[in-house]
Amino acid sequence: MSTRILAVSDHPELAPQVAAWLVEAFGRPGGRSVAELTALILGPTKGPEESFVLFDGDAPAGTASLAHDDLDSRPDLTPWLAGVYVPPAFRGRGHASALVRHVEGFARAAGVRTLWLYTWTAAPLYAGLGWVQVGLEHEIKRNIQVVLMRRDLAGDPA
Repeated sequence: MSTRILAVSDHPELAPQVAAWLVEAFGRPGGRSVAELTALILGPTKGPEESFVLFDGDAPAGTASLAHDDLDSRPDLTPWLAGVYVPPAFRGRGHASALVRHVEGFARAAGVRTLWLYTWTAAPLYAGLGWVQVGLEHEIKRNIQVVLMRRDLAGDPA
């Protein structure tokens, strides 16, 4: 099957699907609702920000975003690769890697030199894509320790 990646800003009808995935994958008690996240995804941006949806054939099969901020304990770092999610039925097909590369390309085209992410489960995936672990941080909302990673985009081929 063929894949394609669409920007939510060009296809706002995809925002509720992205929000539902994010609540499913990263939600927590007392966290944002699907409606609140949808409004946030479609709302004003603080710089180069965008959410993307990967399609596997005609089926939406994953999402990833470029976000201005993502980790409350590190407001000094920006921008972030955020919300990378592929539903279980579509895993093992390289979709997460394709989404990461797409966000990196979008960020690079916007003049971003360094991109950040945090993860508590997928550090090996990101390391395999050239991301470097720079430390451990405390994720306040979940009260967990996470791995902070960086990707230097300057000098990378487009």
